[in-house]
Order: sequence, then structure tokens, then C-alpha cells
Amino acid sequence: MRKLLVFALMLTLVGSAMAIDLGNKAPAKAYTSVPSAPATRQGGDTILDAVVIAVPGYFTGSTVGYADDYDEVCPYTGATSPDVVYTFVADGDAALNLDMLGSAYDTKLYMYDGDLNLVACNDDFHPDYTSKLENIAVMGGATYFIVVDGYGENSGDYVLDITAFEPCVVDCPAGADLEGEPTLVNGYIDEYNGGCNTEGSTPFQNITNPLFCGISGFYDTSRDTDWFIYTMPAEGVLEVTADAELATYLFELGPQDCVDVAVIQNVIVGPCAEGTMTIVGAAGSDVWFWVGPTTFGEGTAFEYNYVLMSNIEGTTATVNHSLTDVKALFN
Repeated sequence: MRKLLVFALMLTLVGSAMAIDLGNKAPAKAYTSVPSAPATRQGGDTILDAVVIAVPGYFTGSTVGYADDYDEVCPYTGATSPDVVYTFVADGDAALNLDMLGSAYDTKLYMYDGDLNLVACNDDFHPDYTSKLENIAVMGGATYFIVVDGYGENSGDYVLDITAFEPCVVDCPAGADLEGEPTLVNGYIDEYNGGCNTEGSTPFQNITNPLFCGISGFYDTSRDTDWFIYTMPAEGVLEVTADAELATYLFELGPQDCVDVAVIQNVIVGPCAEGTMTIVGAAGSDVWFWVGPTTFGEGTAFEYNYVLMSNIEGTTATVNHSLTDVKALFN
């Protein structure tokens, strides 16, 4: 069946577990606004009076009190947030990151070229709903406009950190098992290790090799969520160290029932920044383990690599659990 389980989109807080979204569809967001402090550095009101900057650079300011002049779909639309504008002329061909981490409200960020063609747009990149444009190509001598905006009616103090893009490549180590998921494309229906987000033939995938390489990413306004089962080692302590080419969540999940499952603990890894999760339990027991991007797609299919390295024993072939098998085990 090709049906997304509705209850998996926004899962309920259970016991001491954390209420974090495990779904693969971009959720609706509440409209909130954060009061602003006086600006220390400020963008202009429109493209006509955009503030000229040199990049790379670090800029701060506030959108409070400015007009709502622009909006783009990435993937949300209909915003009435005030916005401010910067402009620059690229010194040479380059790739840039534009990061709003540290801003005090739910931001949106986009960039136009000199002819006002949209170059890139992002609403939510970081878990706190702040934005980032990553690996944006610019041409030497060309003019660009950066619009600092907000989701819905949001406004407030912002941070805009523009740096040179440094590519992150995560290589698959020799001897690792491969995930084997089909290529992500727009229109993709995630029936492969999609866990509680799918009723496909292989919703849970057993990891039985200490080295495992996976592929995650985005399609349409969705993200690929990978649901795995580890078996707890004899000593009763499972350690999973991971890295990824983009910011990626690792979740330990419980209880092991799709109706009530929630996040017990989480670690963010990547890009090219390892993180380790330690899980304690009875030897031989199963652990539900989740891997997926911290953000959702914005209309363009994209894939990236991640690697999981654990202290489990053996290198036997990967075994897939059907949803029927899982329900029989945990219902």
C-alpha cells in the first residue's frame, strides 16, 4: 500500500521521550513573532535601497518595522513578514554559504541575481526554523540581492553569516553494508525503510554490520527518513558514531510501537562532523534507530551520503523486516 501513516507526521510525547517530528512531510508551522532589540547593522528596505556589502561577511539587524516587499515559495508561501535587502558584486567566481543560525525568529532567506531571477531560497534549515543557503554559486562581476525575510508574520533580530563554501565529502569505508534505497526523485514514494511513515514492503532495515553506508536527502517538500533496527551487543551498550554530508538527526526511538513511538534521545551529525550516540539496554534486545535530514525538501530532489559505525559484532548480510513482522513483535 502506498499510504503515508498520518499518525507518524506529528508523534505524541510518551513518558520521558521527546516530542520531535519523525515524519517525512514538511509540517505546518505556527505563526509566532519575537520582539526585537535595536539593530546593530541593518539591511535596506527594498532592492532599490539595498545596503551594499562585501562578502564573505557577518551582518546583524532587525526586520521589525520594515515593509513586506517580497516573498518566495520555499516551500511555504503567503508570508506577510517584513523584509530587508543587501546587495553585493562578486569579486570572482565562488561558492557561498549564507547562514542565519542565531537569529531570534522563524526566518526565510533568498537571493536574486541582477535581473531579479531567483537564485536560491530557504525557509527552514536548522531545527529552530532559521534559514541557510548552502553552496550557492556566484559569478565574478555579477550583482546579487539577498533578502532577509520571515515565515508567516514573523520578524525580529537576525544574523546573516556569509562564508565561503567548503565541500563536505563522506566516503563509504571498505567492507561496509550499503543501504540500497532507490534513487530519490520528485514524486518518490518512500516504501523503503520508511518505518512508521510507510506501509511498504521493507519499512524497517536490520543493521548487522559495524560499518553501514546510507543515502538520505529530499524530494518535493519531503525528506527521506530511514528507520533501522540494531541488536544490542552482549555487553548491553550500543555505541553508534556517524557522519553525514549535511546536518542529519540520529534518533533512538521508543516505545517500539508505531502508535506511540517518540524520540528518546537525539544527536545531530554533519556536515563532516562526527557525533556518537550511546544506548543502554538488555543484551540481544532490539533498538529502533532513525536517520534523516534536520530539514525538509523545497522542490528539488537531492541526495547525500552518511555513514554509521557501531560496536556490534559480525558482518552478516542485511535483513529487512516487513511491517507485519514488526507488528507481530511489538504489538
